[in-house]
This record gives sequence, C-alpha cells and structure tokens, in this order.
Amino acid sequence: MKEVSTQLTAHNIKPTPARTAIFDVLQHALSPLNYDQITDQMPMRINKATFYRAISIFEKEGLVTKFESDDRKWYFELSPVNHAHFICETCHEVRCTNVPIPKASEGNAVKSVILKGTCKACQ
Repeated sequence: MKEVSTQLTAHNIKPTPARTAIFDVLQHALSPLNYDQITDQMPMRINKATFYRAISIFEKEGLVTKFESDDRKWYFELSPVNHAHFICETCHEVRCTNVPIPKASEGNAVKSVILKGTCKACQ
C-alpha cells in the first residue's frame, strides 16, 4: 500500500493529521465503517465537523464511497469498484458482496445497492 500522504497528495488533498488518520483507518478496513468505528480506531480525537469535511473532500475526489444503513448511520469505504452491500437485519453487520452494481436501471444512474436479510451467523 502506498503511503497515505502520498495518496492524498496525488489527489490534490492536503495531508493534514486528521485526513491522514481517517484515510489510514479506511485503507485497512475489511468492511465499510461508520463515524464511530472510524474515530475509535484513530490515534487522535477529532470533532464531527472535521471528520465530515475530510470525508466530503475524499468523496469529491472519488476516494470514498458512502451509503446509509438501516441504523440511520452513514458507512464509508475506499473502493475503486462500486459493489453491493449486505446488511443483516438481526445483528446489523454490514458486509461487502461480489454483486456488481449496474451503471443504469431504467434510465436512472445507480450509486449503490443494499441487500438485506439474515447473515449466516444469525440464521
């Protein structure tokens, strides 16, 4: 993996300590994470405004994708390829799936697909 500051600079993003820490957590995540999950893993504390400003910059540059889950929280991930997510309606765990997202559906541009059900562990 490239050094975080190098990746941010390559996208014309100033690598501040907060941005670098957020990006580093996302870079090592195995699944999408929400605000609490990301900030709990950071070596420093930042306020919500700083967090969401950084996420907005990452989104604008195409580094981060986000979606809202049933728990009314936004989940974020670094992903070069759009893909669907599975949300367990019992334990609320969010997982990435290999289901591709169509570019368009009936003329509408599709950004995300959420699949809901019961995960193997909860069945």
